[in-house]
Amino acid sequence: MASTIQVRVDDELKLKSDNLFRELGTDTTTAIRMFLTQAVANNGFPFEIKKRTANPFLELSEDAVMKKLESARKHADHGEYRGADEMVAEMRAKYGL
Repeated sequence: MASTIQVRVDDELKLKSDNLFRELGTDTTTAIRMFLTQAVANNGFPFEIKKRTANPFLELSEDAVMKKLESARKHADHGEYRGADEMVAEMRAKYGL
């Protein structure tokens, strides 16, 4: 059996949320189902979803890549890094995985 939930929202909010969720590859109804499922699984507000304003996958110039590598090397030389196991453990704890 399936239940229906009706929610009244301002027309502008509905339009904006429909557009946002469409850009994120889903629709408002599915987004609400996802939220409810995760809220129950996490016994509370489960997550924060944001639309990125900057694309993190834009191409970098060779100069930009070299600067990032140099910065990473300096951090590593000073012991400022974390191993993959530590990162995975942190993500599992943070997100309840």
